[in-house]
Amino acid sequence: MLIILSGHSGVGKTTIGREVVRRLRGVYIRIDSIETALRRDGIDDIRDEGYRVGYAIAVENLRLGMLVVADSVNPWSLTRDAWHDAARQACARFIDVEVICSDAIEHQRRVEARVPDIAGHVLPTWLEVMNRDYRAWDSARLVIDTAIATVDESVERVIRAVQAL
Repeated sequence: MLIILSGHSGVGKTTIGREVVRRLRGVYIRIDSIETALRRDGIDDIRDEGYRVGYAIAVENLRLGMLVVADSVNPWSLTRDAWHDAARQACARFIDVEVICSDAIEHQRRVEARVPDIAGHVLPTWLEVMNRDYRAWDSARLVIDTAIATVDESVERVIRAVQAL
């Protein structure tokens, strides 16, 4: 099973993803970790390389029968479809989860209060978060609004959705 967590920076994807992995005992793939490692190795012009590495890691772990949680902004249908293809390559099921924060003031507060949890990771500013090319969804997904749901409630919703598949 591939759980694909998507959404703007600062909405709570990482917090939810880590807790889902802890509770369900899976593999956690965070595109920020991959891209930060690439930048530390001198690759400054990163386009889709981080995502491509993430897809490959997901396929390998899905083929081993592992539950995989993929954590990324995942802003376009192109990237969303590529995660689906990764699951299909491994003959695994997948679920899309879009994490949002409907309270713009709270979302901005979270973005501006964040501190990097990855050595060398440069966090986006509020303006960068809002100016990112994040395209509307045209497919089914579970939407979790962290402005109204606690972390525990959000994690439980993801787990229930996974168990229902």
